[in-house]
Amino acid sequence: MKRNEWSARLHGLVIFRGLLADPVVKKLLALTEGPAAVEGLADRAAEFEAALFETTPNWSKYLAGAVLESENICVRRWAHGQHPPLLEETLRAELDFLQRLCGLSLDELLAELPEEDRAALAFLPRWETSPTELAAAYLQRLGEVGRKGYGMFAKHHVFTVDEGCLVPVKYPDPQRLSELPGYEKEREKVIANTKALLAGMPANNVLLYGDAGTGKSSAVKAIANEYASEGLRLVEVKKNQLYQIPDLMDSLAANPLKFILFIDDLSFTANDDNFAALKAILEGSVGGRAKNIAVYATSNRRHLIKETLTDRTGDDIHEADTRQELMSLSARFGLTITFQRPEKARFEAILTELARQYGVQMPLDQLIVKAEAFAIRAGGRSPRVARQFIEQCKAGVQK
Repeated sequence: MKRNEWSARLHGLVIFRGLLADPVVKKLLALTEGPAAVEGLADRAAEFEAALFETTPNWSKYLAGAVLESENICVRRWAHGQHPPLLEETLRAELDFLQRLCGLSLDELLAELPEEDRAALAFLPRWETSPTELAAAYLQRLGEVGRKGYGMFAKHHVFTVDEGCLVPVKYPDPQRLSELPGYEKEREKVIANTKALLAGMPANNVLLYGDAGTGKSSAVKAIANEYASEGLRLVEVKKNQLYQIPDLMDSLAANPLKFILFIDDLSFTANDDNFAALKAILEGSVGGRAKNIAVYATSNRRHLIKETLTDRTGDDIHEADTRQELMSLSARFGLTITFQRPEKARFEAILTELARQYGVQMPLDQLIVKAEAFAIRAGGRSPRVARQFIEQCKAGVQK
């Protein structure tokens, strides 16, 4: 094909129209357009290669990756078992074109130029291409969309919320379950609930509450990392963003992946507007709860509401009803897991395992004595304190 034909085919994409917003594809499109003057072609070719080489010198690999991760009407419908014949025909035609585009070289783009112009552009570097089976790879990806996702959900598995929109976390906490000793029994229930969510079975909203530093947040993050390859995604939500969540949940409900909405360090004052918002999210709204979403929250408070003695001795005529209202929020979590401060034996077991993980060489009795002294200064035993002590030992601060 000639340059103008490549341009027309790119502009005519329907299923994969989102590719035209890709920064590298944009540069390629510019290269296929415009006048054929040597100076302009050199400039546009250099801009395309500069953008491509930021990621890889191989154009085939770049474009194949962009196609496989593309969010489009087909991938959304295929996830729900909808295969309209017209869309299927259009999909195959565009995949055939994109397969050809994967093999496009600079020499092929310049082939229509006079020989002297081609010679003038011989100094330009030639990007790499390689054989690809794009159609087969994409159709396989469609069958795996419930585990691998599409668009940004294929590239990332942890997200935050900014003005009601999901923002990927490029460098999430790499915590793994195997790195969290001491609370395996507590985590078993959370893991079982997460597996039920992934299997499409009824799953509970989960409240992890207990003493500070016992690994509640780390457990949720580690579970998200552990099951990301099976289609689990984590969305961290701040308490003051709860009013934005209903619209977000509506958009996620149509996604084939499974989502944990994670609210860390949750607590409310009695007059907090976010209190009612979370109640509605958990179960109290007129819309049914999405089967692919569960709320996991951590808190140092069992009943989530900060109460004072004045609250209990005030002039409320229906004080019992008011207290019932305040306690109703925690009751909406179907599964409540308690993380208590570790007793001496558990603290020692955590220390021993962390010392092994970090490669700390110190006699066990000496390690325990120093760790207990460190814990007293830090305000008491906890897995967080144990890790801080071991990290200081590894760094040579504790000797």
